[in-house]
Amino acid sequence: MSIIQTDTPPLPPARPEAVGMSAARLARIRPALEREMEAGRFPGGVVAIARRGKLVHLEAVGWLDPVAKVPMPADAMFSIASMTKPVCGVAALSLVEEGRVLVNDPVGAFLPPLMEMQVAKPTPGMLSGDGPIELEPQRRPMTVQDAMRHTTGFVYGGGGFGATAVHKAHPGSSLNVAREYDAAGLAEALGRTPLLHHPGTVWEYGFSTDVLGLVVGAAAGKSLGTVMRERIFEPLGMAETGYVLPAGGEARFAKPLPVSPADGSPQRVAAPVEAPRLEVGGAGLVSTASDYLRFAEMLRAGGSLYGERVLSPATVRWMASDHMKGVAGGPETIDPGLEGYGFGLTVAVRRTPGGSAYMGQPGAFGWSGVFGTFFWVDPAEELAVVLMSHVPGELRRRYRVIVNMLTYQALEN
Repeated sequence: MSIIQTDTPPLPPARPEAVGMSAARLARIRPALEREMEAGRFPGGVVAIARRGKLVHLEAVGWLDPVAKVPMPADAMFSIASMTKPVCGVAALSLVEEGRVLVNDPVGAFLPPLMEMQVAKPTPGMLSGDGPIELEPQRRPMTVQDAMRHTTGFVYGGGGFGATAVHKAHPGSSLNVAREYDAAGLAEALGRTPLLHHPGTVWEYGFSTDVLGLVVGAAAGKSLGTVMRERIFEPLGMAETGYVLPAGGEARFAKPLPVSPADGSPQRVAAPVEAPRLEVGGAGLVSTASDYLRFAEMLRAGGSLYGERVLSPATVRWMASDHMKGVAGGPETIDPGLEGYGFGLTVAVRRTPGGSAYMGQPGAFGWSGVFGTFFWVDPAEELAVVLMSHVPGELRRRYRVIVNMLTYQALEN
């Protein structure tokens, strides 16, 4: 038996050898991460691995608090940041399955301020960040599909995502708009913001999934968090996932290293002890490795988990298909390890066996969070894997690759 550090496993446990994996090789995960800790690069984390619907590995490594030397528990809480996006995607697709939303619907049908948008011309002043911004009308309205695949033309406001005048005009990030706006206010603010690209033409990371979250709320007549809870968290038993820490969750909330190992700058991941003003689609959820593994396994199993169906198998296949035909750019622009990946409906999708820093079969899909979390599903290998850690700097990409490689090297058949 590989290590399973909980009395209440999120999935039925099994010996790794019973599902074609090696317990001895899975045991390489801890020393690999401990070497990173000893080098002063990694505070700690939790790794959860399921194959063929069975839990084969759930292990906490390192420190919940690396300063106070509090050991990491298997039920530690983490801010999953952009791993909120696929959850928002599933919520939206559940409405698509009811005919409430169509992916080719214009976003403006739900959010009128976003029906008629202006696009920045690629002038020298716009590209340099100095301005001014010259505008032209959009060639077509952005659609729900654009919101799902990061092709709305919206970007994030600076913060390493770009230095054009359009980036500077955008209202920060998902987390700060969650504090500053309500749903109507965010739609109005984005409606006044110029797009960097014409909708449907370029993959660019930004507010697209927050727009999707606004569509979900408008179509359902409920907050995004309520839709997620009713349609995803409650059916899947994800009792500790939400936009605010559960009772007692603050004591289990992991802390990053106090300073960046790369440049010595201060590091902090805020514990969400109060509900945000707006539950946005792009970030904000907190979760545990066990809870998110249930979500990942639901997708791996074709939309259901032990009798609770969230999406149909056909919808999950559609979600995890490459929707990038005719679109420039892709997810490798923000994670070079994703070279050769396409993009589906809120998830990156592997196109070929090689060409990437990550191992996996074509059709594998997943996403990550800026604070250090990562998940993927590999239908061909029948895998669902979650890494929870708080490593908010560039080193987070290193741990995605380490956990990915150490998972696949443990496969026996």
